[in-house]
Amino acid sequence: MLGDNIFDANLTGVLNRQREDHADAAFLVEEVPYEEASRYGVCDTNDYGEIVELIEKPDEPPTILVMTGFYTFSPAVFHACHLVQPSDRGEYELSDAIDLLIQSGRTIDAIRMDGWRIDVGFPGDREEAKRRLEEGFKPEEAPA
Repeated sequence: MLGDNIFDANLTGVLNRQREDHADAAFLVEEVPYEEASRYGVCDTNDYGEIVELIEKPDEPPTILVMTGFYTFSPAVFHACHLVQPSDRGEYELSDAIDLLIQSGRTIDAIRMDGWRIDVGFPGDREEAKRRLEEGFKPEEAPA
């Protein structure tokens, strides 16, 4: 799970789904407005709900289905990570390892999110995250 996301969603459902489907990975995904999609990794799925393409922060997103930053992987990801070469930024990108999994025919389930997520890596979203978290942690009123 990426550290700059706050979730109120059924994350254990993603873990269970990967195990049940014997998938090589399962990713929690959500649909966002088109103007926000370019901030994230955008994914395309087939008729079975499997991710067949991942495009990292595209200028013109082909879909509005985005990665939420919650992933589960089988051990196959370690081999893919070993094969990844440094990007132009000199970093080893997880999205490159995911692309290798896809290209090698591995199964990656896209699990639609139930609930909400806020990416607090964007300053404008921090106040909304604070508001939602405070709402969720208010003590219940004692019965009269």
